[in-house]
Amino acid sequence: MHFNFQVVWQNLVSPYILGGVWTTVWLTLVAMAVGLVLGLVAALGRISVFWPIRGVASFYVWLFRGTPLLVQLILWYSGLPEIGIRLTGLESAVLGLGLNEGAYMCEIIRAGLLSVDGGQMEAAKALGMPYALAMRRIIIPQAIRVILPPTGNEFIAMLKNTSLVSVIAVSELLLRTENVISTTFQTLELLSVASIYYLSLTSLFTLIQGRVERWSQRGSSGSAPPKRQRARLIRAGVNR
Repeated sequence: MHFNFQVVWQNLVSPYILGGVWTTVWLTLVAMAVGLVLGLVAALGRISVFWPIRGVASFYVWLFRGTPLLVQLILWYSGLPEIGIRLTGLESAVLGLGLNEGAYMCEIIRAGLLSVDGGQMEAAKALGMPYALAMRRIIIPQAIRVILPPTGNEFIAMLKNTSLVSVIAVSELLLRTENVISTTFQTLELLSVASIYYLSLTSLFTLIQGRVERWSQRGSSGSAPPKRQRARLIRAGVNR
């Protein structure tokens, strides 16, 4: 037996494998978008002054961070039909990945929001800005600098976690690789192809993450000086 580089090359450019790569990227983007929205909502709930809202948000984070992602995926795909709810593999994948990611993004976003000095919100309220506008104009823009780095790491982790959806029959990169292996029995070569694509995608998104982080930090060496913060608040209040 020997390693067949020709098989690796043929499958690297195979339309069938490339289709799996596209599904992996698409699923990562959609699930991450769902996770970001849920994470923001849950983070705002976790810092809410109303204890019922805090309780619901905390329960959501506790539940989805405390159980394995693979178990959650199987539950949505195979468990829900027992109570009359049937989802396709792709629907189950988006739901499972998105809900799980939302729990992790909640804590990342919450940490970012709490990193902003409390006086910022007080100053915004003093200018008569409603809570939602103050969050959008004042708090979140400053919190993004803290939120971006771990969010990039979560995105890369999500890219790799999509391989788990192969167990619920979603035709992403790993499942298509396994399908080819089942007909050719060239396990090492085909898994090398999948690994090359995963490494390439994670490297690409790591590069993008670095550029986005540098862009978000430009003109800032940390938190803004008090005068600049006051000027930002005044402009935001004037431009409401």
